[in-house]
Amino acid sequence: MTVYVLVSGPFTGGWVWEETASRLRAAGSEAYPVTLPGIGDRRADTGTGIDLETHIQDLVRLIDGIRTPRVVLVGHGYGLHPVFGAADRSPERVARIVSLDTGLPEDGETAARSVPDPGARARLADGAGSDRAGTDGSGTGGDRGWLAPPAPGTWSRWGSTEGVPAGALERLDRLATPQPVRTLTQPLRLTGAAAGLPTTGVLCTANGAGVDLVQMLVDSGPPRFRALADDRIRFIDLGTGHWPMLSAPEELAEVLGRAAAGEGHRVTASERTHEQPTHLLPFLLDVPEVPRERRGRVDLHLPGGPGSPTEGDPHRPDADRPRPAVVFVHGGPVAPDQRPTPRDTPFLLGYARYAAGLGAIGVTLDHRLHGLADFPLAAEDLAEAVALVRADPRVDGDRIALWFFSAGGLLAADWLAAPPPWLRCLAASYPALAPLPGWGAVESRFRPADVMGTADGPPIVLTRAGQEHPAFAATVEEFLTAAGKNGADVEIVDVPHGHHGFELVDPTEESRACVERAMRSVLAHLRD
Repeated sequence: MTVYVLVSGPFTGGWVWEETASRLRAAGSEAYPVTLPGIGDRRADTGTGIDLETHIQDLVRLIDGIRTPRVVLVGHGYGLHPVFGAADRSPERVARIVSLDTGLPEDGETAARSVPDPGARARLADGAGSDRAGTDGSGTGGDRGWLAPPAPGTWSRWGSTEGVPAGALERLDRLATPQPVRTLTQPLRLTGAAAGLPTTGVLCTANGAGVDLVQMLVDSGPPRFRALADDRIRFIDLGTGHWPMLSAPEELAEVLGRAAAGEGHRVTASERTHEQPTHLLPFLLDVPEVPRERRGRVDLHLPGGPGSPTEGDPHRPDADRPRPAVVFVHGGPVAPDQRPTPRDTPFLLGYARYAAGLGAIGVTLDHRLHGLADFPLAAEDLAEAVALVRADPRVDGDRIALWFFSAGGLLAADWLAAPPPWLRCLAASYPALAPLPGWGAVESRFRPADVMGTADGPPIVLTRAGQEHPAFAATVEEFLTAAGKNGADVEIVDVPHGHHGFELVDPTEESRACVERAMRSVLAHLRD
């Protein structure tokens, strides 16, 4: 007989599992939905004494009281942190770990790091929560020992609510309770004792996850993602949002049964998996260094470095004139603690130096796209960077280009909806031009495909990867359809054999020629 211990995410308790637990029991299994200390009917008068270790020890005591020798531990959202902690303390009692639509945590990592709501994440970074949600639902002010649950209508900030009936959402609003802050901010400590336990990731595809995305992450190279190709790990797709125990309890029970039986898809490293993380691979063009100035989040790469056309030539007609600028906008989400940050990676350094070597000012920035709900923060950072660049006396403020990459393409929406006259060109390489399926946390404002052609805009240089991920490619086709209907000026640069991020993963002559063509086209628009 299979025994399941079900641990939910923040603000919720065992009640959230009731329907799924009932179906597991009907199938002949035992199920123990868990309400952790400080949550629901176990809430104390203060949250300051309750932390992650409190929850881990409580879960260990529960497991020790179960007669069956080994159990299947299921963790959803924050619940995966105490699940991993308990498995580390009592690995001999765990048959399998099931991660329900949640990334696998590592030693030393806090649950706050992966909180999707940017307001709540910022509040946790300040070490404070609230007994009441703020007007934006993020939990601001009040008792520093608690983080308030989302306000009614804002649960999608914590994950897609697709498929959740209205009655279940109302119950979620009514029964959710504040979360002790230290459960989210205390680092998870693992000894490695549970490192060999079988693990299954259940991926809720309507929340943006899926086996195909895991394969992309494994191919990208970082050790954290390469580890997902381990033989002990399996993955199962589930076609619903982030709360399957509410939206699809019967299907979830069936999937948990498959997981317990060791079923699922194994992701393997492909021939395209690199030893180095993709973002650390060398840029495909050999471009010389140029002078660089750092101003807050923004770096300016200036013409005139060794080997550039302007080096040592004060007699060039434009030598002392303000230069056009190209602002390169990285994609994401990018972990806030990633080092080097995007502007210090070979990728952005390569593009900025290349532009500077051809006489423009190359601009890079680190924006705050750390989660899918962070696009407004990233848009704010980009607007501030552009204002800073245009105010620089070395920059011709009437000749600016914006060049977006990957998911950073969603940030193009603001500039297409109300294009300023000084925006002479907008470029995008293998972009997302509408939120991908399951990206419900992305505000509706960030849909370039919807605003394309609603205003007279600048010429667009769009670079497509022929071997693009289908979800990205679909947004580009949607964008191009809208552009065609509205007669927009779009130049397409195709890289037939290129993959997403081809400048790093496919350093071929075809790729080099396409980068050169795109850059020269952008600069030509700046000089028109």
